[in-house]
Amino acid sequence: MSFDLFAPGSPQTLVLLAVRLSGMVLVAPVFSTKAVPVTVRTCIIILLTALLQPMALAQMTSVPAITPETFVAEALIGFALGLGAALLVGAASVAGDLMGMQVGLSGAAVLDPINNSSENVLGTFGNLFAVTLLLAVDAHLVMIDAVARSVQMIPVGGGIHAVGIYAMVRSASVLFGLGLQFAAPVVAAVLIANCALAILSRAAPQLNILSVAFPVQIGIGLVALGASIPFIGAFYHGWSGVYTEMLDRVFASLIRGGGIR
Repeated sequence: MSFDLFAPGSPQTLVLLAVRLSGMVLVAPVFSTKAVPVTVRTCIIILLTALLQPMALAQMTSVPAITPETFVAEALIGFALGLGAALLVGAASVAGDLMGMQVGLSGAAVLDPINNSSENVLGTFGNLFAVTLLLAVDAHLVMIDAVARSVQMIPVGGGIHAVGIYAMVRSASVLFGLGLQFAAPVVAAVLIANCALAILSRAAPQLNILSVAFPVQIGIGLVALGASIPFIGAFYHGWSGVYTEMLDRVFASLIRGGGIR
């Protein structure tokens, strides 16, 4: 089936499908970065809308109505598509913030070129590291494929269930859970180092412990970070499984009962 602008329900489908894609582009990493011009994002939305229109028409059983409810439903579906990947990138940024605070680099802020804001140096590193790994494993293509899957699972204009919104909110726990897991080796190493320095200061009170505490703390933290990077990279190498599982859980809640309630 090819693109047909004059097919029954085609205008309504194009509008609602563009809203769904706009929700994904506004939230998803890579697509939502300020480094990507607005014109490029608009072109991506228009191109994907035209490519997915035949599939959306094939899944419809009736002509969708353009109402505020369908607009909100389609936007929420797009948000769910982008949120799954954004949470995984945000987890690396949260881990960097936690590590920077424990290591002693929380005051070293640099410009984040993705979000165009000043952030903890390790938080910026974690954000860039996660985005680089996701691009290396074709995350942008996986997200586009997820949009196509969503069109098959939730037809355009079909509505969603309010339980799905609750599932989206609950999925935010991934952000803090993964962030703490990524930062745990560095936090543990710095904690052990601080305990050792505290014992040393008690054993040798004449030693000026403050003169060596910060270099030792930063050095041990960076060594622990370097040792944990391969394990973080291994997780992002298989990120699509976590992303797909998260989307399946949210989509199952969105279509339960069919319709916004």
